[in-house]
Amino acid sequence: MIHPVKHLSVILKHRHAVMVHCFKAGIPLRGLLHDLSKFSPAEFIPGIKYYQGTRSPNELERDLFGYSKAWMHHKGRNRHHFEYWTDVNPATKMYEPVKMPLVFLKEMFCDRVAASKIYQGEKYTDSHPFDYFKRGRAGDKMHKETAAKLEELLIMLRDKGETETFKYIKNMKDY
Repeated sequence: MIHPVKHLSVILKHRHAVMVHCFKAGIPLRGLLHDLSKFSPAEFIPGIKYYQGTRSPNELERDLFGYSKAWMHHKGRNRHHFEYWTDVNPATKMYEPVKMPLVFLKEMFCDRVAASKIYQGEKYTDSHPFDYFKRGRAGDKMHKETAAKLEELLIMLRDKGETETFKYIKNMKDY
């Protein structure tokens, strides 16, 4: 069954949560620009087609075909995804992770927290984003400094809560 209204509702709820977080993190422009590619036909149509309500439509598309065209489109246009930050290392001639600029690391944190809230609903706790990060082993695929800082922020969220974590993030100048 195709669910355009439900898919749109999830996108809008997620974007709103990310915007709120980005404003708290001191990067309001990133919040306003967040995930605009999700409204493009390349992402929106598969999002409707593979909508389930409990996980990203990209996961079902990936389950069915072995890859997600919508995700490949998305990660190539949204710099808050660590997958965007890979390039050929001139020394090794291999694709390797590149350290993310701070503004996109902050947006990635906001995105992960918002996604956890949307998908967990009333079951959300401040430990969910950290647990998801560790379970998915994303840190193994990121630049080591980016992974270490994201993990530090997720642990801070888990242990000290949103207010203290966003205050810290807003005042970060580098990592």
